[in-house]
Amino acid sequence: MTQSIARPLTGQLVNYRHQALAAPTMLDEGTLAPSHVAEVVAQHGFQGRDRLFPPHGTLWTFVLQVLSPDGSCREALSRVRPWQIANGQTPCSPNTGSYGKARARLPEGALASLARQSGQRLCEQVPQGWLWKGRRVKLVDGSTVTMPDTEANQAAYPQQKGQQPGLGFPIARLVGVFDLASGSLTPLGVGPYQGKETGEMALFRQEQCYLHRGDVVLADRYYSSYWTLAGLYQRGLDYVGRQHSRRKTDFRRGQRLGREDHVVVWPKPAKPAWMDQASYDDLPKELRVRELRVRVTRRGFRTQVFVVVTTLLDAVDFSAQDVADLYRARWHCELDLRSLKVALGMDVLRCQTPEMVRKELWVYVLAYNVIRAVMVRAALHAGLGPRELSFTGAVQALNGFVPALVLAEESVQRALLDALWVSVAAHRVGKRPNRVEPRAVKRRPKAHKLLRVPRQKARKQLEMGRAA
Repeated sequence: MTQSIARPLTGQLVNYRHQALAAPTMLDEGTLAPSHVAEVVAQHGFQGRDRLFPPHGTLWTFVLQVLSPDGSCREALSRVRPWQIANGQTPCSPNTGSYGKARARLPEGALASLARQSGQRLCEQVPQGWLWKGRRVKLVDGSTVTMPDTEANQAAYPQQKGQQPGLGFPIARLVGVFDLASGSLTPLGVGPYQGKETGEMALFRQEQCYLHRGDVVLADRYYSSYWTLAGLYQRGLDYVGRQHSRRKTDFRRGQRLGREDHVVVWPKPAKPAWMDQASYDDLPKELRVRELRVRVTRRGFRTQVFVVVTTLLDAVDFSAQDVADLYRARWHCELDLRSLKVALGMDVLRCQTPEMVRKELWVYVLAYNVIRAVMVRAALHAGLGPRELSFTGAVQALNGFVPALVLAEESVQRALLDALWVSVAAHRVGKRPNRVEPRAVKRRPKAHKLLRVPRQKARKQLEMGRAA
């Protein structure tokens, strides 16, 4: 199944006649094309041989694994083996050892590059009519994921301090930047849940280099500080977010633009401990910021009055109502995180080591962007917007069509793709303007006892005949 003679990576892909290579190329013609994957992994120092699982085949199997509701390596191989047999190939072993080693060989940097490129390519394909006043809007928010409780994971991503040793799970902090028009995820910041320079603001600063001049950053009140706005201003980026709770707003001061709408000056605060002196000196001594009050007249909404801050100072091109409507779209970030963590199952990761955990995260991002690419093409095909389509419906349609796409003849593939776009476009998000729902759950959890001692200790207590 494997040969010891080293060959160029592109040669591996030519000799690897597994027809599954066609499916990712059809769904994402740029990022997942075999030649492009070969180029990226080679740039990150991958040294490969002619194997049963070359990089592109391993990557696509990994993507299918995270798309599957089961999500296990065994289930991923149960998809690969029928394709191999149908194409006259010698099927791989049902044992997951070879596939696990192939996943470990994939360079972490290559997966990160491919994931970012997939999101950026999708942003560039968005029609001009989908943009907000001709500007790309980036949604920023933070979240967390947990992973198996291994010593290596605990060392890299320790559990929360409030939990007793052995009772918690390793936890990582994420900061994602989503594109409002397409829903794609471009950069993703990953770090421990606690520690120096591991907060949302620090991770977001690391990801700002992947934003482009002219973008508008849309975030919640946590990001509305002088440091965020000044840093974005230096990069040619604008900001829209809710006023921070510690900053007071007085509409009697500043340059008046309208009722409860003005421009004020934020002076530069003292240098924080995390910033070096050179970076501090480069920031402007003061920053002109627009503040406007938004009043929600719809009954049932939790917040009735709040203040939005922005660096969009032109009240003619960007009216107060325009800015208020844009801030309301920030909720899409919460929905995108839900799609990524709940619909795809990224909330709880499976890998046993920190390096594989990060690889798993990047493959989730890549799979998420593949689904978003399918939704964009389906929306264009149906004359809709991608935000009108159901993410879960797209996942279900993709899982149903991929086996047929892999085995279909070229003459049938076009018809299958057209049917896929129709199926995805048929699952639309219901029109529920001004929806009001209680922030509570109805279904009660099962009444299991809580594990209050480490699992190993609980096992010993059971063996000794004592209750855990």
